Amino acid sequence: MIEEIQGGIAKDERGQIRFVNDLDMTLVKRFYIIKNADNELIRGWRAHRIEQRWFYVISGSFVLDIVAIDNWDEASKDLPVRKEIIDSKENKILHLSAGYATAFQALEADSELLVFSDYPIEDAKNDDYTYPLDYFINKIQ
Repeated sequence: MIEEIQGGIAKDERGQIRFVNDLDMTLVKRFYIIKNADNELIRGWRAHRIEQRWFYVISGSFVLDIVAIDNWDEASKDLPVRKEIIDSKENKILHLSAGYATAFQALEADSELLVFSDYPIEDAKNDDYTYPLDYFINKIQ
């Protein structure tokens, strides 16, 4: 399941507050922030059979390619690739349930991506599937 959770912005003379009040964080065990070295770098493909993740752009924007893995022993190379653009101005969270591979690239300098996970870091090594960047042939260029 891929779900968007929309947030908002409250502004007044003091400034603004960005929020996503509809995010239920009871499942979250940890978070991390990713900042790519440049706009050319593509991180991926990394998949999780058990772990679900929530993506929120703190600054800038990212293109996120998503594939639902069909076979954990040997994923099909021709699976459909869904492309999502996530931008800090949209103030939304993209939630991926377990079972997806992702690859992402910053679209602007100094873009930062906040990722929440429901799987503890101690167990992460048991749920880490990686594929070469050119593995999925339906990747939209």
